[in-house]
Amino acid sequence: MGMTLTEKIVAAHAGRPRVSPGEIVTAKLDFVLGNELSTVLAIKAFEQIPGARVFDPSRVCIVSDHFTPNKDLATAAIATKVREFVRRHGIAHYFEVGRGGIEHTIVPDKGLARPGILMIGGDSHTCTMGGLGCFATGVGSTDLAAALALGEWWMRVPETILFRFRGSRLRPWVVAKDLILDAIRRMGVDGARYKAIELTGPVIDALDVVGRLTLTNMAIEMGAKNGVVPADAKTEAWVRARTNLPYTVVRSDPDAVFSEVVDVDCDALEPQVAWPHLPSNGHPLSETSKRRIKVDQVFIGSCTNGRIEDLRLAAHVLRGRKAHPDLRVIVIPASQDSFKAACSEGLAEVFVEAGCVFSTPTCGPCFGGHMGVLGAGERCLSTTNRNFVGRMGHRESEVFLANPAVAAATAVLGYIGGPDELGVQPPVAPALATA
Repeated sequence: MGMTLTEKIVAAHAGRPRVSPGEIVTAKLDFVLGNELSTVLAIKAFEQIPGARVFDPSRVCIVSDHFTPNKDLATAAIATKVREFVRRHGIAHYFEVGRGGIEHTIVPDKGLARPGILMIGGDSHTCTMGGLGCFATGVGSTDLAAALALGEWWMRVPETILFRFRGSRLRPWVVAKDLILDAIRRMGVDGARYKAIELTGPVIDALDVVGRLTLTNMAIEMGAKNGVVPADAKTEAWVRARTNLPYTVVRSDPDAVFSEVVDVDCDALEPQVAWPHLPSNGHPLSETSKRRIKVDQVFIGSCTNGRIEDLRLAAHVLRGRKAHPDLRVIVIPASQDSFKAACSEGLAEVFVEAGCVFSTPTCGPCFGGHMGVLGAGERCLSTTNRNFVGRMGHRESEVFLANPAVAAATAVLGYIGGPDELGVQPPVAPALATA
């Protein structure tokens, strides 16, 4: 009996020929990630370990991205404590304000995530890195502290659900965000609880690496332990352009046992909108737009949809148009590289001319931290990954989730709608190999 991709990675790092779902193992870590919020809590636990030192400063990354640039004295104190820890332990990969961006964008972009590795991070969306064919998952700050000291992680081997996305051509304006929103709608927010999800099929093969990272970013939104897309030639070219570090391409065995197989026909899939207050509360755009749901804010950005590819799509819709006077629009690139590219390509000017705020990379609006907090009774259409009660601010606010094209169209219309309502011609969707 063969093993799944996830089981193979875990077995290799546990020093065992094979593992099975449900087994408890201790695995060696290739990489450990923290942000300022998870790390400041981990530091407290780390300092209770007598004589503790970071196991390997070259294999640790810390990114200030949640409350940065700092919004008040309390968050400034957090950032200061983390900087002191970084300097004291010689952490090799520290990304300061103005030199990095959002952690789940920075780590893959800088070549720190690659096929076959096992990594954990002090943030639930660490699962993003699985889009490169590795095992990546989020942990609590106590586990993060132990990992920083030992370079090991104690875990239960998850079962794997196999998703097979099939079709001949995606419909206009359908992108990776819609694929994963539809998958979450099918599974529910706990349908894959503590399971790995492996995403395959001709539709996934046709996606670029950025689209695959969007898919695995939201694996946690169906309760998954990790999400993974098997590495292929696209993955390897992307990784080789960013690092000379070694990696191992791993694939599930033909006779691997999956706990469930989910086949998805993508030909008829529309852009999706997740209504409050669950990412699984998905509805087709055609149904949503009929409701003429007015919003007070549109947010384009986050680790899910803040890359330059996402900004290009949003700018394509917004070019030559103005944001509706009854709402505000916030556009935040996920990294300094995307920020610079948006400026050099003229996208920043498109956003500003449309009446949007175009600002420095930060996670702030996504979790209701700063730079986009919602008040009571307000609605936001967001390209982020969560829309739970109070996620972006007041408990009486509402968040709808959609892709960047729908967000940009909504910004102009004043209600949730798509680019077709503005007469915008869509980019050409790639033909898919049927299988």
